Formats: sequence, C-alpha cells, structure tokens
Amino acid sequence: MDLPINTAESTVMHIDLNSCFATVIQQAHPSLRGKPMVVAAYPTPGGCILASSIEAKKLGIKTGMRVREAKEICPDVIVRESDTDLIRDASSKFIKICQDYSLDVTPKSIDEVVINFSGMESYWKKTLAEIGREIKKRFREEIGKWISCNVGISTNRMLAKLASSLHKPDGLDIINHQNIKKIYSLINLVDFPGINIRYQTRLNAVGIFTPLDFLSARDNFLRHQVFQSIVGHYWYLRLRGYEVDDFKTERKSLGQEYSLGEKTSDLEKLSSFIMMLTEKMGRRLRSSNQTASGIHLALLYDDWSFWHKGKKFAEPSYTTQELFKKIMIILGQQPAKKIVRKISVSCFDFLPIGSQTLSLFEDSIEKKRKISTAVDKINDRYGEYVIAPALMIESKKTILDRIAFGNRK
Repeated sequence: MDLPINTAESTVMHIDLNSCFATVIQQAHPSLRGKPMVVAAYPTPGGCILASSIEAKKLGIKTGMRVREAKEICPDVIVRESDTDLIRDASSKFIKICQDYSLDVTPKSIDEVVINFSGMESYWKKTLAEIGREIKKRFREEIGKWISCNVGISTNRMLAKLASSLHKPDGLDIINHQNIKKIYSLINLVDFPGINIRYQTRLNAVGIFTPLDFLSARDNFLRHQVFQSIVGHYWYLRLRGYEVDDFKTERKSLGQEYSLGEKTSDLEKLSSFIMMLTEKMGRRLRSSNQTASGIHLALLYDDWSFWHKGKKFAEPSYTTQELFKKIMIILGQQPAKKIVRKISVSCFDFLPIGSQTLSLFEDSIEKKRKISTAVDKINDRYGEYVIAPALMIESKKTILDRIAFGNRK
C-alpha cells in the first residue's frame, strides 16, 4: 500500500540570503549596487570566485569560475575580496532575527537557516507566509535595504529548501499536499536538493525521468533497485512531505585549511601559517568543551602532489600549544621537503574536557588550559587575535580571514 502525501500543516521554513557574500558588500558600498561584481579568494586572474552578485549571475558568471573567465564574460565585472567582518555581522543579525520567531533555529551555513515552528502554532497568530514576509521586511530594515532572501515553507526540510529555490531572488513559496504535484510538474530532477547529475543518471536508467515519475515510484523499488540502500526509503518519504532530515549529527573532526598566496618551503614561514590555523582550530575545540587525541596534517605541494598523515597521541590536546607541538611532530615526518601551496590541519578522537585522567603534571596542565580558555574569552570579546602567540605575528599580516561554506557548527 502506497503512503499518501503528507497532509499535515507546514511548520518548516527555509531561508537563505541571496548572493550573500556579494550583496553584503554591495550594501556596504552603494556605488557597487546594481553592477555585476564577484567576490574572489584573490583578485588575480587565477583567483577562484566565491560568490557572484545577482547582476553577475544573470550574465552567467558562477561560483567556482576563475576571475579570468568572469572577465571574458563581462570585461567590466568588479572583483572584490571577501570582507569577513561585514559578512559575519550580517549573518549574526540574520540569525538573531530568525531566533525571535522560534526556539528551534538551525543554521545550515553562514547565509542559510531552517526554522521549525512545530509546537509554536498557538503562540503565533500569523500564518507562516505572514511571518516569512515579516522576516524579509526586517532583514531590509535591520541588515540593509539591499539584502533580500528566499523563503520556502513546507512539511519537511527538503521541500522547504526546494520551495525557497523556486523564485530567486527574493521569493516566498509554499509546498504542501495541495500543490505538490503541480510543483513537481514544473521542475527537473536536479532541482531537488541532494539530487545531482550522477543521481539523475541513476534514476533515468530505471525509467525515472521526471519528479512525478520519482513520486510515483514504489518504496521497495527505490530502496532495492534504484538506491540499493535505506536512502531509497528516505527519498520515498521526503517526496511525500515526511521529515527524515531533522536530526543532529556528532562532529567527528575539526579542521582548518589555507591556500598560500605565496607558496613556500621555508619551515619558519610554514610554522607561522600552521600556528595561525592551529589557533583557529583550537578555539573551536575549546568552545565545544572537548580535547582531541588525534591530529592530522595535509599538504598540497606546488607540483600538485599530496601528502598527509594522521596520528593518535597518548596525551589529549586542548591548548593551541599542545595541538601545535603535535602537528609540528607530524610535519617533521614529510618524506621530502617541497614547496607548499595549501595546508590543512585537523583534530579528531574527541573526549569531553572533564572525562580524562590527567598526568602527574596535572597542576601545570590545568593552569595552561585555564589560561587558554581565558585568552579565548578576551579574543571573543575584543576581536580576533587581540592576544596571540608570538609565532603568529607575521602570519597575521599574511593570512586572509576566510568564511567556510557549508554547515555551521
């Protein structure tokens, strides 16, 4: 017996800021508004484009292109580097506004959130569509009039995200049991969040060519013949509006990476970069109240060869100095000294801060950890690296602040 389409009230809202990295800069610099512009990792011809303004997107300039490719499409395109302070400020305001409407707000990235209104129905006398319009209005009033967002509303996260993509930029759409088949008749398989070209090819191979074909496929068929795993059952539920993605996952590792603007094999310079990355990683580790026993270092060399090594240590690490010392031990195990173009550090095998037995030097370790936590609080309050290890002084002038894409933790 086929499962019917979910007829429950829509309680999930997906919101994402339009071309966030670019529009935030346009908001701060009125002379850039209405013009094609891109935010790139570096302004040089080979720099990778991180975001395109709405105007640039209309010309076909996409994330991932090189600056030279954007210039070929539009010679007058404006190229800017990311202003991380502006973007974090806008993101902070964005999250704060959303938290005024529900206790269950999940940031998915720097510019994307999911709001669950389940259980809030008696609190809000407005419809979710009215709340969505109010949030859009507040974004313009409190973040900036050039800031727009897409709002999608449905019964599960996947459909809410799909709804938010239907009328970019600045759309507001609802998908429910009344219009779901009509919506499916107007889109393509790759419009579903999570269905890429590879999955589309797999679906086409078994006779599923449209979203309506996908919807009509039986549970067992999707589970055993198409996806050959429980993933097929999850898609059977998602397509009908049932929630399967509202769960919390435990992070298995924490890491930082950086592409060097000036490639080098100089150990002193590499140490400075590694210290900066380790400090960032360490602050994230300490904010989660955990220690890490595992350390991993990866290097991409100028000849595009790759070397990495992970190691578990008997003593767990908490402070930046503890982490840095172990990363440098691994760095010393490189099979050959080469010019480095990219560095990645990460830590894993976590334990809660109070769960491990300390050594005979407990007092010394505890003091260092307390000092490290105090320094984090000062830097959090007064700005990044107000207090920093001496080894980081030069790298602070060189390493550019970056904002990661993907899930916020």
